[in-house]
Amino acid sequence: MRTLLSSLLISATGFVLAPSPADVPLRGFFPQSVQAQRDLEARFKTMPDPARMREAMRRLSAHPHHVGSPYDRDNAEWILNQFKSYGWDAHIENFDVLFPTPVERVVELVAPTTFKASLQETALPEDPTSNQQSEQLPSYNAYSIDGDVTGPLVFVNYGVPADYEELEQRGVSVKGAIVIAKYGGSWRGIKPKVAAEHGAIGCLIYSDPGDDGYAGGDVFPKGPMRPPQGVQRGSVADMPVYPGDPLTPGVGATKDAKRLTVAQATTITKIPVLPISYGDARPLLAALGGPAAPSAWRGGLPITYRLGAGPARVHLRVKSDWGMKTLYDVIARLAGTAEADQWIIRGNHHDAWVNGAEDPISGLVAELEEARALGALYKQGWRPKRTIIYAAWDGEEPGLLGSTEWAETHADELKAHAVAYVNSDGNGRGFLGVSGSHTLEKFINGVAMDVEDPETGVSAWKRMQASQLLNGSTDVRKDIRDREDLRISALGSGSDYSSFIDHLGVASLDIGYGGEDQGGIYHSIYDDFYWFTHFSDTSFVYGRALAQTGGITVLRLANADLLPFAFTNLAETIQTYVKDLQSLRDRRAEQISERNKQIDDGVFKLASDPRDPVTAPQRQQAAPQLNFAPLLNAHDSLNHAASRYDKAYSRAVSEGRTAVAKGVNDRLIQAERALTSPDGLKNRPWYVHMLYAPGFYTGYGVKTIPGVREAIEQGQWQDADREIARAAAAIDREATLISGLATTLSGGT
Repeated sequence: MRTLLSSLLISATGFVLAPSPADVPLRGFFPQSVQAQRDLEARFKTMPDPARMREAMRRLSAHPHHVGSPYDRDNAEWILNQFKSYGWDAHIENFDVLFPTPVERVVELVAPTTFKASLQETALPEDPTSNQQSEQLPSYNAYSIDGDVTGPLVFVNYGVPADYEELEQRGVSVKGAIVIAKYGGSWRGIKPKVAAEHGAIGCLIYSDPGDDGYAGGDVFPKGPMRPPQGVQRGSVADMPVYPGDPLTPGVGATKDAKRLTVAQATTITKIPVLPISYGDARPLLAALGGPAAPSAWRGGLPITYRLGAGPARVHLRVKSDWGMKTLYDVIARLAGTAEADQWIIRGNHHDAWVNGAEDPISGLVAELEEARALGALYKQGWRPKRTIIYAAWDGEEPGLLGSTEWAETHADELKAHAVAYVNSDGNGRGFLGVSGSHTLEKFINGVAMDVEDPETGVSAWKRMQASQLLNGSTDVRKDIRDREDLRISALGSGSDYSSFIDHLGVASLDIGYGGEDQGGIYHSIYDDFYWFTHFSDTSFVYGRALAQTGGITVLRLANADLLPFAFTNLAETIQTYVKDLQSLRDRRAEQISERNKQIDDGVFKLASDPRDPVTAPQRQQAAPQLNFAPLLNAHDSLNHAASRYDKAYSRAVSEGRTAVAKGVNDRLIQAERALTSPDGLKNRPWYVHMLYAPGFYTGYGVKTIPGVREAIEQGQWQDADREIARAAAAIDREATLISGLATTLSGGT
């Protein structure tokens, strides 16, 4: 792969080569400001120190530091002192949240033979922190309801809705059964959610070696992959409904907050759930009878994968201590000058499931080096135009707790002052990855051109482009050839940006390096300093690259004369979303028609066991034609407004029109807010962005123009036209705002 990548990097084809940094204008800077900014960035880029990052990781990951643990608080206080030593005004904000921890965990095969799962990750002599059992949380899924159930076992592949459709066609029901699902394919919390909707009474989730175990290479400690006893912990709260503290949706979990009862909290699972290792899963899966699993479902275990139900019967017991724990968010601030009332926010969480060297400390140590370098510049006399806020969040792992509670507590201030939020969440060796608001796509392309990839010596942008050319489809490669900027992905959920973009409409970016450090230690006791320094960014040079990327992003946002939003990329991206929705409607129409035909032809099988009935599948309503005209018209308005703004922006920058900059900036921060609706999405009003949201049945995975997309996917045709109108109204609001800004920049009022 590296040989192919090198060939692409030195290719003479014009579309592979990026402009040199000197040829790329600094978006948002007037000509008279450019040289000072470039000089500032040149000083900044020399400051992040890999050796300091290594020692910071050693210290922060020395002990387990989950929410509520002594070392979690100790780390927060150490981080606070670091920020203060860098010259920042820093403090800790506390929130009190529901955080259940396990008291009883039992998984046992009771028929046709017996086996009791160990539910234990083994300490390894090579790995000095893996033996801290007294400090480690046992393997479990946070926010699983308590339960003690016994039933037949059914293998459901990844446990997503499409897998249940496959089971339905094969006459296999999960009603009254315990399901066992592989990790992957969706966020883990979707698996018990969908299982419960289909009548299951319990859920097991295991890491298959075909996904992150020995099929990918040597297992830890010889290699980076998941060993047989490794288990992925994680939250299974229904975060697509709302993230954060389950008891305080929409408001900060302060000491005086009004709280729901645990029984009232809708994000807690309906059935008990536990994660297990593939070592513990193998005897359970081997005991299954029934039809062989489809070939695409089969994993890496040396067994015949079967669906069940039966003859395997499993007993599952889960009981937790449903106590409250205190969060420690570390918040640091550098005061701005001319536009101090506008805030640039940067964050990475500090809590982990266990020692968490890769997740999250590899990202946090880069953020700390950014803060140290910015503090040094501040001590040397530099002052940002805008106020800069750096955060080390607590409680991300159980459900984005710290960032959500802080954002909900400060919601009114953030809506008034927040320009952008820049997130990271772990880091590794490889290519720069960027997701975020498409209003910032052009801007972040410019940042990537000015950061050097430490392995190749070319820009992070050029290496990212080469990676996409190597791994992308024909359409992706054509897109790269035809388009000035590399595309960034839309944001769903799964990290601390969620409250900012999804709930408050703050333009957001998520950044990090990776792709060349495959591993299988995610959320296990083996995610520690030993693993990271042997198998990931061993010399911390990609940590330095992340610090440079994050720091330059913050510096440009904080110092720009005109905020560097661009709307032509947004308009072009929305056009792709609308076209995809039109195609999705046609695909769903064909699928429904084919399914109804299969029902009419008796293709669906019914279970032969009367104790395990399958309800006869019902015909679905034929897909009606949808009126996409409002979306198409709104996009046309946005496209024209974006083009006007781009021309007006270019002229204003070239002329250095400082007189209009402050007024335009004050209105520009509302551009992302214009794409939100106070009513939120159907059945989950916490999510207010009309373009981006985590999928109701994907969890982390994004759904673009989610109200329309999910209405089509779920066949809720009565909602589709209404959601089209709501999305179109948001895009029209954006077009109106941008058009007005274009007029102002052009010299109008």
